[in-house]
Amino acid sequence: MTLQIQHSHTAMDTDAFVAIRRQIHAAPELGGETPATAELVAALLLQWGYDVHRGIGGHGLVGVLKKGNGTKRIGIRADMDALPMQENNQFAHASQIPGRMHACGHDGHTAILLAAAHRLATAADFNGTLNLIFQPDEEGLCGAKAMMDDGLFQRFPCDAIFALHNMPGSPVGTAVVQAGPTMASAERVSITVTGKGGHGAMPELSNDPVPVMASLINAIQTIKSRNLAPEEFAAISIGMIQAGTVYNIIPNEASMLVSVRTHTPEAQTRINQRLESIVRGHEQMFNVSIELQITQLAPALVNDKAQTAFVLQSLQPLFKDGDLRTTIPKVMATEDFAWMLTEVPGCYFVLGNGEGEYHGCSVHNPHYDFNDALIGLGAKCWTKIVEDFLV
Repeated sequence: MTLQIQHSHTAMDTDAFVAIRRQIHAAPELGGETPATAELVAALLLQWGYDVHRGIGGHGLVGVLKKGNGTKRIGIRADMDALPMQENNQFAHASQIPGRMHACGHDGHTAILLAAAHRLATAADFNGTLNLIFQPDEEGLCGAKAMMDDGLFQRFPCDAIFALHNMPGSPVGTAVVQAGPTMASAERVSITVTGKGGHGAMPELSNDPVPVMASLINAIQTIKSRNLAPEEFAAISIGMIQAGTVYNIIPNEASMLVSVRTHTPEAQTRINQRLESIVRGHEQMFNVSIELQITQLAPALVNDKAQTAFVLQSLQPLFKDGDLRTTIPKVMATEDFAWMLTEVPGCYFVLGNGEGEYHGCSVHNPHYDFNDALIGLGAKCWTKIVEDFLV
């Protein structure tokens, strides 16, 4: 599907970016396959005078704008991808593609950064280099890493990098900018137990992997309660178990997939060490072989203290007293912008998406919709941050 530019580059107001947001919402693209969204973004940036670099880590792109002779460089990132789910909304801009939906607000994040890009090109005053990073595949936790592996920060060096996300259930006009650990890491753990299959009537001739799996399930549940301190946050969830084909055959193999999320690298290391000891202990205890694979999908997102303090100071004039907060409720969700923060100091903050049927319900919900009232505020936030950083 091709997304058409419906507005000229002259005199674009907030309504124009609302229309762009709804256009993207109606034509969602999944994972790393965001060619139409990327092309729409690139065409607009080119109209406004940006140098546009396409095809970074797939369909990722960077728009570069330089003003003055300043040597400082700032990066701002927006995600572009949607989710593989059916939308249950009936409004005019609902998804036109079955099984795809912008249920996390990435259409809005893209529209916010486009609105800011227009303002920064046409009406803002700054001195230095602005790198606008439009990233695919945040939901798969692969897009940021793909762009970085393709030389993102070598080709477009940044002294600091920033990103935002909408927060359903919090009123529009509120924000949270928190220093330190803010979002959880994510690991996918695969455990495969290999025993010796046989007839269900003759278990003594087999080495049944199913009781091993049952014991592993119980042992893994003790990691959080017995190996982590009370103040250490973690979520260890067994999401899939597979064994056997019919009732009277002892299987040769049994496997499980586990999700591990933590807020600190230290807790993550301790959990992984315990998983290793539990698995090796079960190998000896049950005389089976067990394969353990731990795949890091994203690290914990840790906001740099200095850049967080800068964002708080910069945004203060845009918010009423008490509406710019410094602590977010603990959530174990994961955001792949965390990879970028491992290479460049920066800050990830959230803006309230509002309350009510569409704006207040959780992201990843079939009734969710990004709140267009955020586009103007978000664009002001980005403009202020850029002007204050590139003085």
